Amino acid sequence: MPHPACRLSLLSLSLAAALPALAQTPASAPAATLPAVTVSAHPLGADARELAAPVSVIEGDDFTRQRGTSLGESLANEPGVTTSHFGTAASRPILRGMEGPRVRIMADGAEVMDASTISPDHAPAVDPMLSTGIEILRGPSALAYGGGAIGGVLNVLDARIPTAVPARGATGHVELRGGTAARDFASAFGVTTGAGQLALRAEGLVHHAGDYTAGSDWAGGTRVAGTQSRGQSGSLGAAWITDRGYFGLAFTSQHRTYGLPGHSHDLEGCHPHDDHLHCGSHGHGHDEDGHDEDHDHEHEHEHAEAPPTLAMRLERWDLRGERRDPFAGFSRLRLRGSFTQYRHDEIEGGDVATTFRNRAGDGRIELQHKPIAGWSGVIGSQITRRRFAAVGEEAYVAPTDTRREALFVHEAYRLGDWNFEAAARREWQRIETASDAGRRGHDGNSVSAGATWKFLPGWQAGASLTRAQRLPSAEELYADGLHLATRTWERGNAELKRETSHNLDLTLRKTAGPTTFKLGLYHNRVHNYIHALTLDELEGLQLIEYSQRDARFTGVEGEIRQALGQHYGVSLLGDYVRAELAGNGGHLARIPAARAGLRGDYQGDAFDARAEVFRVASQRRVAEHETPTPGYTLVNLGATYRLRQGALGYQLYARLDNLTNRVAYAHTSFIKDAAPLMGRNLVVGVRMDF
Repeated sequence: MPHPACRLSLLSLSLAAALPALAQTPASAPAATLPAVTVSAHPLGADARELAAPVSVIEGDDFTRQRGTSLGESLANEPGVTTSHFGTAASRPILRGMEGPRVRIMADGAEVMDASTISPDHAPAVDPMLSTGIEILRGPSALAYGGGAIGGVLNVLDARIPTAVPARGATGHVELRGGTAARDFASAFGVTTGAGQLALRAEGLVHHAGDYTAGSDWAGGTRVAGTQSRGQSGSLGAAWITDRGYFGLAFTSQHRTYGLPGHSHDLEGCHPHDDHLHCGSHGHGHDEDGHDEDHDHEHEHEHAEAPPTLAMRLERWDLRGERRDPFAGFSRLRLRGSFTQYRHDEIEGGDVATTFRNRAGDGRIELQHKPIAGWSGVIGSQITRRRFAAVGEEAYVAPTDTRREALFVHEAYRLGDWNFEAAARREWQRIETASDAGRRGHDGNSVSAGATWKFLPGWQAGASLTRAQRLPSAEELYADGLHLATRTWERGNAELKRETSHNLDLTLRKTAGPTTFKLGLYHNRVHNYIHALTLDELEGLQLIEYSQRDARFTGVEGEIRQALGQHYGVSLLGDYVRAELAGNGGHLARIPAARAGLRGDYQGDAFDARAEVFRVASQRRVAEHETPTPGYTLVNLGATYRLRQGALGYQLYARLDNLTNRVAYAHTSFIKDAAPLMGRNLVVGVRMDF
């Protein structure tokens, strides 16, 4: 019998072949058209329906209802997107099986400069409840934000810098939300006001949660220890508005504390010798006098039983501006900049064990030129500097100073029913450590081209080809030390070269009529793919070294919806990715399992509801020293009710996740056995807009 992932791929291809027949629905079905959605992170602000590569935009009521505590949790059910799942507080998105530095996270066009790319236990410094939506970009449009983003770009939209003065004097919202599984509660507000040409914005968030409950059959107990979290965030922004644009500045402060589940102190005495691990004073066995070391260290282990916590503090300045018709030949000037001071302390037994600091700045400028021989486009430049340091017991990465400069161009041309895109990016990178020997320079060139063809009304096919080069990160070059959160001893490799990715994307969309869908196929061949090669394993600790080898990523993702009358619809969605090293080198670690979902929905004037069933297949294509993960099925329900009283709009929403309270393990997680997914969870919230 074929593997479940293969069956999903065959099913998706069969659906694509049958779609024209499915479109012939009874005359009673409404001939609806999906609304236009402008992608603000696209250099030309294009409609998502017209782009060659897959682009997804999540906003409005859907985003409000599905938001979670973390960015990864908020996107976990999107086709092609999974999560690293380090508890609920620290879950970073994974796109098409790629994570870390291969997925760029932006805050309205400026890079989020935290420490989340270094390790999955470091949460992205993003508050979903203070965001207005998320854009997921791949292909040519992603090159404007980095050739290294071969997985994709996540652009988190927010309103911290206003772009218009409210006509009624003030607008804003207040939101309250609570959940049962972690006994969590969150409250948020945002207010924009102003007069004349000056607009002001203030927003804030407070949340707290306890350890969450797992499914009813979990062998580890009822609640997952070390998954508690609490925090607060606030932002003040101001902008000067004119009839040709705006210029604004905002200050944001975030404080967050959360647990680190799955942390083990039994490995602190382990160290590598050559390419092998040895566990000494803290390992199991007996000392020279024949005493039981486990007994002798009983008090020490009791002290270490309480999971450590991570206390994060971030202060960030954002600068944004835009001017239309700045000078002859150009229709728009766009400016983005940020400066971030980030710090987090990993606290064990009440004492700070390790401190991570990141002081970083990012600036970019874009100029959109007026059409030249039918071509419209953007040229731009980006500069980034990052000073990173870690001190303490788990300072496994040397202090580094990373500088990057880039030039990029993005062009588009329309010819009848065809739309063409092309992009190029040139990057330079220099990384220095405290010693002169630790100095490396890299450069890369990335190019992309794509085309879409509207071959029938409401039908569109697209293809894009990207050659992108990713430069190695400081952690991949210079890591050297024990990392208890992921139960690894990491070794960097200062001789790493740049990666070169060749990616082909094929898309088919139908945006009008009772049957709508989007289907994507992709194949990515990566030369000199940087991965963590496991050299040895002992007592659950892995010795890994960053190495390079050619790799292949092949996958399918898509969603089809069939309208059943005016208000009802049914959807089928899913994704699958297969990732392996070339030359029979085996499978890559922590690659998401295949998924398929069936969703029924009701969409009314004031009330929306949905019910969905997701089946996640078992993952048995595993790397060396990696264990397989069983499959699971989740049932989720959701509803939203809207009403309006004068100038006030209300939204009441509820979501019931994992209705059957199943135990589920995320194969993408380093700590899947210690921290399964959340069990049954009822989320209820209310939002008032004024």
